[in-house]
Amino acid sequence: MGVCVAVVSVAAPSEARVRDVVKAYVALTKPRVIELLLVSTIPAMFLAAGGLPPWQLILVTLVGGFLAAGSANTFNCVLDADIDEIMRRTRRRPVPRHQVSTRAALVFAVVLGIAATLILGFGANWLSALLALAANAFYVFIYTMWLKRRTWQNTIWGGIAGCFPPLIGWTAVTGSVALAPLILFAIVFLWTPPHTWALAFRYKDDYAAAKVPMLPVVRPAPKVANQIVIYTVATVAVSLALWPLAPTGPLYPIVAVVLGAVFIWEAVQLWRRAHSGLEGAQLKAMRLFHWSNTYLALLFLAVAIDPLIF
Repeated sequence: MGVCVAVVSVAAPSEARVRDVVKAYVALTKPRVIELLLVSTIPAMFLAAGGLPPWQLILVTLVGGFLAAGSANTFNCVLDADIDEIMRRTRRRPVPRHQVSTRAALVFAVVLGIAATLILGFGANWLSALLALAANAFYVFIYTMWLKRRTWQNTIWGGIAGCFPPLIGWTAVTGSVALAPLILFAIVFLWTPPHTWALAFRYKDDYAAAKVPMLPVVRPAPKVANQIVIYTVATVAVSLALWPLAPTGPLYPIVAVVLGAVFIWEAVQLWRRAHSGLEGAQLKAMRLFHWSNTYLALLFLAVAIDPLIF
């Protein structure tokens, strides 16, 4: 009896350590960020197929896309460890907490990137694999290593990396690029600045402490709000262009108009609060941030459902 108790007591901490290690490596990939990326991948596949693509292809593309994005995010965690350690929002990530060593994280990132390339290349096609690799490289070398610490336009141009999933999903089905996925690419590109700047309002002091020149750090709130409205309107306008230029039925434009109206309304309300002199929590910028997530998810859901109905 005593032996059994001893074995259990030794095994339990060991299992807990394994779980902690697994959780730490999963956290390096930033799963919540990847969820948003995959939201724009699957609908593009449905639109490309004019209905339901083969489930095997969907699975391969999702796994490959997840690993590719996880690789880029892990590289980002390593390169931005000094920033993450300063910011409240990120200081509990695995590298700042020394749950995973820098070397181990780099090896993990490389392995994920290689696995993603091979899975997409052999499971879908090499164009999709190349696009995923390009997105990974852009996020690491252009955004993380160059733009993020140097210019307030980091979000605008760095956001290009997050626009690749619709292209990857489309090319996985068709093997080529067309106008429709480029419009989806443009939607995500224009959507990214207002989405990110709204969040940056919330963590303005953190970004300032970490010396990251996010727009709300280097410009007054009214100027930021002006840019948010401009990009929001542009996002909605481009989203409406998908209807006449891509094979969509009447469901998509109706959803795009309704969602776009709410998105613009929220952006304008933020603009009004900023121009009335409100700052900090009084701006209620997180309302726009959360709605922007809902907007993109529901818009791309309409992209996926439309070809199944019409």
